[in-house]
Amino acid sequence: MNIKERRLAIVLLDLIGSTAFVQRAGAVKAARWLQYHDRLTRSLMHRFKGREIDRSDGFLLSFEETIDAVNFALHYQLTIPQKIRLNTRIGVHVGMVAEVKQHELDVMVGAKPVELEGIAKNIAARTMSVCQAGQVLLTQEAFTEIKGKTNSFTPRGTRYVMVGLYQFKGVSEPQVIYAVGISIESLQPPPSSEKAKRLGGPKKVRSRARDRKVKEWIMWILPRWALINMIYIISLLMPYLMHKYPILNQIVRWLLGREE
Repeated sequence: MNIKERRLAIVLLDLIGSTAFVQRAGAVKAARWLQYHDRLTRSLMHRFKGREIDRSDGFLLSFEETIDAVNFALHYQLTIPQKIRLNTRIGVHVGMVAEVKQHELDVMVGAKPVELEGIAKNIAARTMSVCQAGQVLLTQEAFTEIKGKTNSFTPRGTRYVMVGLYQFKGVSEPQVIYAVGISIESLQPPPSSEKAKRLGGPKKVRSRARDRKVKEWIMWILPRWALINMIYIISLLMPYLMHKYPILNQIVRWLLGREE
């Protein structure tokens, strides 16, 4: 057994509702479908220089470079869930871990060639557990590593947002969590979960003007346009109303007198 301490980007990827899917589809059909998912995911791993550590209802991965881990997560969420018709959540953390390389005799009876131990793995798992469907969440450490860094693989329009402070079960210090994504839906602050309590942060993340799509611009303009029209109609009707209802005239004069 060979143990070495290393600083790595840890990615936890979880298929949401996989147990219900297996029960619904049956073992053989589910196995074919999940193998298809795994081939797609491993293809992305090769592209972004990731390493598979473990696999169950998702994957535990490690990356040498944090930007590769984040680009992997973004490209995964943009492409694979639509192909497999299952939602996924992804958590990314950077920290020191003990990398354990198992003896080949142990590998022959089923042990993983490489295992990771340390609180960094637990924090990555807790970060993933907070995620909503389709989200990629980063810890403060992961965000600090990639702040201001992009490359040709980073999807256009990628945005990072601080979504809140969370207390993870079993972790002493509260964690500042960031969301990364392209759509405004993927950047919304997630609520507390079974293993993480939300301590504070923004209630809602809004689109920036330059990022708004046509539908979002329409929803932004409509209430303002309605308010302007209402003020305009009231201003047109006011002389008539004041003439018809003298009490309105008295109220207006009283208000103007108070302002003076």
